[in-house]
Amino acid sequence: MHSECIPFKETGYFSDLICDYLEESAQLKPFYNRFPNIENFKAQIVEKQSNYSKQSRQVLVDSIKNQYQNIHVSKETELNIESLNQENTFTITTGHQLNLFTGPLYFFYKIVSAINLCKDLKKQYPEYNFVPVYWMASEDHDFEEINFFNYQGKKVQWSKNVSGAVGESSLEGLDEVCKVFSGELGPGKNADALKNLFKESYLNHNTLTGATRYLVNSLFSKHGLVILDGNDADLKRLFVPFIKEELINNISFKNVSETNERLNKLDTNYKIQVNPREINLFYLDKNLRERIVEEDGKYHVLETDLFWSKEELMTEVEKHPEQFSPNVITRPLYQEVVLPNLCYIGGGGELAYWFQLKSNFESQNIPFPILLLRNSVLLFSKKQKGKLDKLDVTIKDLFLKQDHLISKVTKQLSKIDIDFSSQKEFLNKQFKDLYALAEQTDKSFVGAVAAQERKQIKGLEHLEKRLLKAQKRKFQDHIERITEIQKELFPNQSLQERQANFSSFYLEFGDQLIDELVLNLQPLKGEFTILNLD
Repeated sequence: MHSECIPFKETGYFSDLICDYLEESAQLKPFYNRFPNIENFKAQIVEKQSNYSKQSRQVLVDSIKNQYQNIHVSKETELNIESLNQENTFTITTGHQLNLFTGPLYFFYKIVSAINLCKDLKKQYPEYNFVPVYWMASEDHDFEEINFFNYQGKKVQWSKNVSGAVGESSLEGLDEVCKVFSGELGPGKNADALKNLFKESYLNHNTLTGATRYLVNSLFSKHGLVILDGNDADLKRLFVPFIKEELINNISFKNVSETNERLNKLDTNYKIQVNPREINLFYLDKNLRERIVEEDGKYHVLETDLFWSKEELMTEVEKHPEQFSPNVITRPLYQEVVLPNLCYIGGGGELAYWFQLKSNFESQNIPFPILLLRNSVLLFSKKQKGKLDKLDVTIKDLFLKQDHLISKVTKQLSKIDIDFSSQKEFLNKQFKDLYALAEQTDKSFVGAVAAQERKQIKGLEHLEKRLLKAQKRKFQDHIERITEIQKELFPNQSLQERQANFSSFYLEFGDQLIDELVLNLQPLKGEFTILNLD
């Protein structure tokens, strides 16, 4: 087993915002609470401990136990659930949509990052307990984002009309998906394990929430992972004061809008991920999840005939808090209200929108969690490594965009110096002398010199491109073999983790896949992991 790491910035796949955060850029410090290093967790523990009540703990534990009623609970997970009743226990949380069969591979990296961070924190702070939590985004309604996964380059898709929260969706039609997927897997021990996992998850449960809980529990229960569904009446009752504040005072809209303005002024490359609405809540009912809006003092659910006065709506919140669903702006606040949480682990896009939320947390007196970029991994085989060695290319080279990779390889192979930098430098010196001469004689001559300089440099660049193109043709076979491996490891010229599903690797490595991830991923290291699974 072999692993190596490279800085996220050097991969070329992470935004300026995330790279600046990892480098602890001073201009970003107002937008987060504490940077994710092991020492900063002590202050986070103290802050959260003073803000999270014993009563909230009891509600949380009771809700979790209720959600686990019809599922096997491992000893490790059971101990973690029970420990949440103790005032010295805290959570490390990641969240994700209910993607079919876990969706992209990075789902695993989120979960393992949470599991391993808990281990690191327990070593550093043995007097406390740390519980990894997977928050299921069961209230999302973007079914088209989650109804497929990629297996060996093929799309396995579940076609169905779904309205309302996806977690409540029935599993109609997944028997056909199971047949198609089973046929693709073929025979073998690991293939049979995958078939059984898919069947047990999706053919023996009534809703997508139930199926996802079973699936993730089957994969990670031995590591003590606790799975939580936020679509829970008792948990939402803890959030009632914040629901009312959102409905009456539009507090998130004001705070996040101001933060967005500040971020926009910092750097034009910092893209705003989410824009707040005046009310950042949905109304949730059977087959329904629609926005709540206020019009002329009346509150209305879009696309319905539901209307309330302010007083009627407050009564509705008190009686049925489960029918009020946070959106992307308020969901993080809800999560931090109901959990004794220290850290949220997410991808680059997620962290980017969390940076927009700190002022909203502060105004509502809820501790803002430490934000940690999840582990990212490139999995490769011994066979692929052998091919690259023969071709004299490193794994790191494959992170280059394909045209840059081809140019680099061509220049390495060519016995001709394709780089005309020295010639361009020589020209620059010659023209520098000509500019000096022009200044001394006729200043109108300066423009002619500049035009000639551009022409000469452009000519050199044209010759350089022609020579490079000719050499690419000469080494076409070699280049094709390299680009073929790059396509395998970077499908669609994207990171493997964003395209592939875990099943492609489980088929070959079985349970070793998760074991090796847990063994090798270091969440606080802050670098991209390249892992040889052989």
